[in-house]
Amino acid sequence: MAMIPSFFDNRRGTIFDPFTWEPFKDFPFPPSSLVSHENSAFVNTRIDWKETPEAHVFQADLPGLKKEEVKVEVEDDRVLQISGERNVEKEDKNDTWHRVERSSGKFLRRFRLPENAKVDQVKATMENGVLTVTVPKEEVKKPEVKAIEISG
Repeated sequence: MAMIPSFFDNRRGTIFDPFTWEPFKDFPFPPSSLVSHENSAFVNTRIDWKETPEAHVFQADLPGLKKEEVKVEVEDDRVLQISGERNVEKEDKNDTWHRVERSSGKFLRRFRLPENAKVDQVKATMENGVLTVTVPKEEVKKPEVKAIEISG
């Protein structure tokens, strides 16, 4: 318990600001070591997956990326793979950076598609930084039940 007050000692008498508070500031390791820069975009790429009666729909927020920088693939074993790369902004020697929060680097997300996915009819569109991948569904054929007459 002696460690807890040390985190907040210099916060007494000030208003708590959740936007500037750095919870890992007093730990012995730098916060940047939690996630490497190469993987930071991978961690931050958010994708929603919803199922409609007609299709599986994936939506990914990819602000600032062009469709040429994103790749959508379906592997043989019914795995949808969405990948790409967000490039680092070029630095000018005269610039002074106060905060860097936007992710850069490669990202890769994979989803195993269900058996009813028509993997040969996948479509992808990109509009206003949102990638939408639509995977149509096959009608699930219900097994035909045949009644067997019991003799005897």
